[in-house]
Amino acid sequence: MKIGLLVFGLAGLLALISFMPPLAGRLRLPYSVLLAIVGFVLGVVIHVHGWAPGVVADFLDSLQHFEISSETFLFVFLPVLLFETALAMNIRRLLDDISPILVMAIVAVVVCTVAVGFSLAAISPYGLVVCLMLGAIVATTDPVAVVGIFREVGAPRRLTTLVEGESLFNDAASIALYSVLLSVLFSGGELAMSTVIGSFLLSFIGGGLAGLAMGRLATALFRWLRGWPAAEVTLTVALAYLTFYVAEHYLGVSGVVATVIAGLVVGSNGRTRMSPTTFEQLEGAWAQFGFWANSLIFLFAAMLIPRMMAEITWMEVFLILVVFIVTLAARAVMVYGLLPVLGRLRLSTRVSPSYRAVMLLGGLRGAVSLALALAVTEQPAVPHEARQFIAVATTGFVLMTLFVNGLTLRPLIARLGLNQLSPVDRALRDQAQVVELESLRLRIEEIARHEHIGQEVLDRLNAVFDASQASVDAAQVHQLSMDQKVAVGMGILAGREEEMFFETLKAQVVDWRTAESLLARAERLGDAVRVGGLAGFESAIEGDLRYANSLRLALRLHHLTGKPFWLARELAQRFTNLMCKWAVARRLIQFARTDVQPLLGPEVADIIIAAHQRRLTLLEGALQAMALQYPSYAQHLQEAYLARMARSLERMRYRDMLAQNLISGETYSDLIQQVETRWGALERHHGLDIALSAAAMVERVSLFEGLDAATMAAICKVLKPRLVVPGQEIPTRIGRSRAMYFVASGAVVLDLPDGTTAELGSGQIFGEMALALNHDFQARVRSLGYSRLLMLQERDFKKLLARLPDLREKIDAIVRQRLRAVEVWQQFESGERQHEPLPDLHAPVAAAPAAPEATAEGQDVGRDADQEAGLDEADGTTAKA
Repeated sequence: MKIGLLVFGLAGLLALISFMPPLAGRLRLPYSVLLAIVGFVLGVVIHVHGWAPGVVADFLDSLQHFEISSETFLFVFLPVLLFETALAMNIRRLLDDISPILVMAIVAVVVCTVAVGFSLAAISPYGLVVCLMLGAIVATTDPVAVVGIFREVGAPRRLTTLVEGESLFNDAASIALYSVLLSVLFSGGELAMSTVIGSFLLSFIGGGLAGLAMGRLATALFRWLRGWPAAEVTLTVALAYLTFYVAEHYLGVSGVVATVIAGLVVGSNGRTRMSPTTFEQLEGAWAQFGFWANSLIFLFAAMLIPRMMAEITWMEVFLILVVFIVTLAARAVMVYGLLPVLGRLRLSTRVSPSYRAVMLLGGLRGAVSLALALAVTEQPAVPHEARQFIAVATTGFVLMTLFVNGLTLRPLIARLGLNQLSPVDRALRDQAQVVELESLRLRIEEIARHEHIGQEVLDRLNAVFDASQASVDAAQVHQLSMDQKVAVGMGILAGREEEMFFETLKAQVVDWRTAESLLARAERLGDAVRVGGLAGFESAIEGDLRYANSLRLALRLHHLTGKPFWLARELAQRFTNLMCKWAVARRLIQFARTDVQPLLGPEVADIIIAAHQRRLTLLEGALQAMALQYPSYAQHLQEAYLARMARSLERMRYRDMLAQNLISGETYSDLIQQVETRWGALERHHGLDIALSAAAMVERVSLFEGLDAATMAAICKVLKPRLVVPGQEIPTRIGRSRAMYFVASGAVVLDLPDGTTAELGSGQIFGEMALALNHDFQARVRSLGYSRLLMLQERDFKKLLARLPDLREKIDAIVRQRLRAVEVWQQFESGERQHEPLPDLHAPVAAAPAAPEATAEGQDVGRDADQEAGLDEADGTTAKA
């Protein structure tokens, strides 16, 4: 076929599909159904177009000579469709419903395959393998056909995620089963269930790992292409095709799963690795690619229908009806049988009955099923009767799902009310209209006065405002309960927080690593608010301040290896995150006062502000704890924050000047280069020095004062630096060995067995009594701040004290003091000693007979008790009865 004629035909199809969306809207038909109708008509017309004029005849002739094969569908169109759908999905929402999605994507495919296979084998002359192959082909739902309808009717986001996620992943299960059954049909061997399961698991899991690796590689390469939007978008196109082809042909795993996972990785990480404007261009470009691929694949598939249905018989019509009924019944078993069981077992979130009804009819089939059926017809080793049966049955079944399910989905969703706002959302919408219309009226009146517009014109506009406000039932917001209003307000602020973090990324106030962490935390906080309202927010802010798993792992590795590099990086990351969260939390409180209060009222706003004020207090405490320990790094963060803000404001000002034609494009480019040069030092990494040198820390411990250099060097060899974070428990037993600690800086608290506490500060020790007496003491030790400790293990303790008698005397003195304090406490606890009441200082002093010996003895006993009840003042601890 000539290239010119091919281009002419494709251009004509693109021109044709450009009119399909508005036509589908006017006819109130699903877009995929209209494409199937147009494609079917084209498939008939291209064979009888002798009547057409020259241009139309050439166009139809070019379509007739298109070589549409199964590989065209699978390798040209399918990667684009999968990648575009995955790119637009919210991976966190996908993971929230991953259990029902995988059940519908994997288990439902197997159930449908088995049900169709055994049902047809029992009533048709075809073998079991052929019938099972047909079952695998028709088991896959089409993401384009389903999601297209959902988006047109405005279905809820969670329902769209459930069906869209199923459609993305069940292609892999269907194609894997199809490939195994096709190989069995070729070899003529027996069907082994172990072979099917093993091949499927290898294909599915291997495809997921391949897609994850290639997606991560692509996101890493985005850093090298940053600033070149065309190159970044081109890389994603290459990624979609390379992932599919490499997974299928070189790794022997599912290209479908690999492409989906790669798209999810780029969609979740791309917005932070790319420049924000580039990611917006990427989404727009892929929406266009998806529209082209979706439309062309449906047209081409529908054009094959007349050829594939040319030899249909009444028996095959009956079998198509059987396939339709069996697949619907198998899907009903999954939707109404297995999904509720998952919800009761708490293996997934609950799926409402209305959602399940839509999911039952949402199993539309489309181009993927037709492509697999076409692939069977291209296999000469498959008997002609089997090829004919699979082609006809698949085509007829796809048409039934499109015209029966597709045409009933819209009225079903409307009947169930899933395309309408909830009462809470309607009330909020009405209140927002009331507030905004009143504000708009005032602005219009100000403009009219400024522009000297007559009162008659203004009265006409005011009539429009009055009619609009009268049509809005503003009282609905007052019908909401206080809890509902608070939940709505908390949800508004949660969404605003995500936007604020993304705005900081756009302004390049934070780097992509920080942005990823902040956005992930904000999304988790938003999910907690949406599920639990105010209570969910309260529990989530405590979790938000917990140390990340990476920081905990870095601490553990530091304790094992003594290397502080990773720990320093994680602490610096936490420092930056806390500072950004603190800044955003302050802005959210102001946002609640100015924007949320007019919508929900001052009482609700006060509750929301109080909750966010508690969060701000917690953030300030955590931030202050780090700033006290690392003041120089805190100052660096503040300087960097202000400098990045200055850079962002300078860029925005030059951009405004360019938009107002105050400067030329060349001048703008030169100014931006100067901005980058001026603030380029900001990109230099300033590491956090956590100061964990043993030599420097030993100098902070008063017990080591006066020792010579050789002794200090020997001490530094056996002491191991440790950094502990606020609230972290400090173990006094390492494996089978005990350990003691010297506090170089910071403070720790001992939770004593009697429920009292003792605080230890810089220069003090703990854990020494267990080593000196060879006896474990039940005391829990926690860090009050970011404390730097020196750990001394039991074997080194004995060697060190044997070598340094002066140090041994100091430690023995502390041990004696603490043992005496414990002994006195035990005497008070047992009743052996009693607390004496304090004398009444206001009572008159009465004369008493002289008893000098008894009085002196009593004074001595009281003085001894006072000294023994507390620890040595130099030790700095207090024992509380």
